[in-house]
Amino acid sequence: MRQFVIDELSILERDNLDSYLKRTLAPGPMAGIFWIKLPDDLLAEAQRGHEQCGPFYLAVETEEKRICFELLVRSKTNLHCTCIAYATPAQRQFVLDFIDRMLSEEQIKA
Repeated sequence: MRQFVIDELSILERDNLDSYLKRTLAPGPMAGIFWIKLPDDLLAEAQRGHEQCGPFYLAVETEEKRICFELLVRSKTNLHCTCIAYATPAQRQFVLDFIDRMLSEEQIKA
């Protein structure tokens, strides 16, 4: 799995980031999972024409000392479709910008 990981977080840092994620993202199907919704203007060729599979998301998973940002674009309604693909460069940049903003706002130096 391609992912961006922030690790070696203290308990306080992780709690702050967890709080940020709860305030800014949609909750996922299990505790510790969140969804970053991709804007329609960032959809890749694989997702265009698959409106019935949308909206499209990237998963974020919080663990005890780390947070993982998956770089697999997922459909909330369909698990097996050609529209599920790894993030394009523009989609990756969207996630990295979110991460930078989150770390800056929460003053995390990890």
